[in-house]
Amino acid sequence: MKFLGNSLHVANSGKLIVKSSEMPFSGASVYNSNKKKIGKINNVFGPTKDPYISINLFKSIDIDTLKKNCGEKIFVSKNNKRRPNKRGKRLRKK
Repeated sequence: MKFLGNSLHVANSGKLIVKSSEMPFSGASVYNSNKKKIGKINNVFGPTKDPYISINLFKSIDIDTLKKNCGEKIFVSKNNKRRPNKRGKRLRKK
């Protein structure tokens, strides 16, 4: 796992906001400091050097504990790379 950033707060929409130092892939899995999967990256916004990331939390995650643990380290999985779009490929005749 790779360090993503520190959690800032939980928004009114129920999404976790994290301040990061790099641009992650959208849709990557996100873990807390206990290596428990908590959600997926929804949106990356703000400046490119220090972006903010909104994370869609899973329903099983308790939001109250996340609110208490503001500043917790958040991690992202390394192997979530985007797959190439197969729609654009055409079959070649030999």
